[in-house]
Amino acid sequence: MLSLTLALMLSADVPTTAQATVDITEWQVPWENSRPRDPFVAGEDEVWFVGQASDYAAVLNPETGAMKRVDLPDGAGPHNIIVDERGAWYAGNKAAHIGKIDRETFEITQYPLPGSGRRDVHTMEFDYNGDIWFTAQGANQIGHMDAETNAIRLWDVPTPNARPYGLVVFQGKPWVALFGTNKLLTMDENNTPQEILLPRENNRPRRLGVDAQGHFWYVDYAGGYLGRWNPATDQIDEWPLPAGVSSMPYAMAVDHRGYVWIAETGVRPNRIVGFDSVSETFTKPVEVESGGGTIRHMVFDPASRALWFGTDTNTIGRAKISY
Repeated sequence: MLSLTLALMLSADVPTTAQATVDITEWQVPWENSRPRDPFVAGEDEVWFVGQASDYAAVLNPETGAMKRVDLPDGAGPHNIIVDERGAWYAGNKAAHIGKIDRETFEITQYPLPGSGRRDVHTMEFDYNGDIWFTAQGANQIGHMDAETNAIRLWDVPTPNARPYGLVVFQGKPWVALFGTNKLLTMDENNTPQEILLPRENNRPRRLGVDAQGHFWYVDYAGGYLGRWNPATDQIDEWPLPAGVSSMPYAMAVDHRGYVWIAETGVRPNRIVGFDSVSETFTKPVEVESGGGTIRHMVFDPASRALWFGTDTNTIGRAKISY
């Protein structure tokens, strides 16, 4: 267990003076009530996403709005998708496998998870070797898939029912938000899970990101806070979000200038709000036109200088950032 200190911001008046803003465009997905989510930008005309409720992956061309659908195995329950030169890799959340889709032929190869019981692949990300790190929320495990052998290894999370959820990879290591408790997790030099205690017992980190300085940012879904952990000093700072305890912050991403962007999903319509870590102030929240329902995951694409997300209102969204 790491020893941490806390600098907690408790002001009831949340400043919203940061100047950055977003311009949001949404594309309606033609497959109704399919929960499109987790877009991955593979090129300016190739944005992949999955339909969690309808067992498909799809490719959006943002220039034309055209979408191509790839049907996945029945019951796959795809939760996340990431793309490299080998293919588009989806998390078979309800079918205990990682799937690879050929980007030209759309042929699917399945890689079953070892063992028995819950094998619910949740959120995946590549490391610099092309290996895949992933979380398995219900199984309470962290997983790794080797890029050369496709071998999959699983580790149990030390805290029972910790619900490993959001994940980022930084300097070759996975960093995980444990949504069922007030902890983060990483792997130490011996590939042993190492937990990191956060302040407040009711803190429930759901997603996390990392900036260029190696500071880890997380959103407290239960309390409505944005938090930052500095591994070099073990210091944690937290700021209440503009909507406070009603915020229910979920999707988040860090951009190229170190702004942290958060989806407030406890308000209707959902709102996108940014945080300037230099001035420690929030931007003015911008409402999602479709309402959003719940924005569950968000990525920053450096090429388009935009945030990409899916919504429960059946759209794929792009939020272009300006400063």
